[in-house]
Amino acid sequence: MASRLTRVCAFVFAFFSISQLDRLAASNQAATGKVLILATTTSTQDSGLLDLLVPVFQTKTGYEVKTIAVGTGQALTMGRRGDADVLLVHAPAEEEKFMAAGHGIKRRQFMYNDFVLVGSAADPAKISKLRSAVEALRKIADSQSLFLSRGDNSGTHILEKQLWMEATIQPAGRWYQQSGQGMGQTLIIAAEKNAYTLTDRATYLKLQKRLDLSVLLEGDPKLLNIYSVIQINPLKSPNINAAGAQAFFDFMLSPKTLEIIKAFGVEEYGQPLFRLLKK
Repeated sequence: MASRLTRVCAFVFAFFSISQLDRLAASNQAATGKVLILATTTSTQDSGLLDLLVPVFQTKTGYEVKTIAVGTGQALTMGRRGDADVLLVHAPAEEEKFMAAGHGIKRRQFMYNDFVLVGSAADPAKISKLRSAVEALRKIADSQSLFLSRGDNSGTHILEKQLWMEATIQPAGRWYQQSGQGMGQTLIIAAEKNAYTLTDRATYLKLQKRLDLSVLLEGDPKLLNIYSVIQINPLKSPNINAAGAQAFFDFMLSPKTLEIIKAFGVEEYGQPLFRLLKK
């Protein structure tokens, strides 16, 4: 039977270069109880938040974190298979199903930001004066303006599909394209194509200086983006690092970590990239 590492490498092959996979495999050849596999949405990676938090956690606990940044759908699949120890994800309805099926033993929603619709300042679909994301998607579809979807079953893509459903539109045709990439790459492609796309605000702000994209719609309550940390049920696999997962779960919710999250982005962008949920 294939090892957990082999399955993880195979699972994320589409998201990593060969050299990255080689480094991942080499560093995990003799996985011990001090190695922790974190499956997370790309926005926590692309925004730079994990670049800040993971080294602090590693220094504090001695665990070596292997971060697999994929869409939330893929991260939840890894959790179901026992191919990750802990998750950072942002698709509440899917997370509730995951927990109800017994795949996780602890889940806590702890931070949020929001999604925004971005596009060329020319705004061919004329959505900038709207307040409703659903109405904006209707105008994009009606005008056949180019829309770039992640198309990867991420939390962002799951929300996008829900919004199209509420708009009673099944997007298809040359105007609707899918990147199959994470949020950062999707934004870069959208800028190159002068396309609209749905993005979390944190990743957009992180890349804003490289992009010729403007925020055209924001503030719709439907665009709230809530993140959870989930500890995987150790019964899913004998390889689950339950102690490491518990340590990471506790670390993410600790007062010191929450203060770091609260301040992250303020100095550079004039606003936090993530906000804390009230208890």
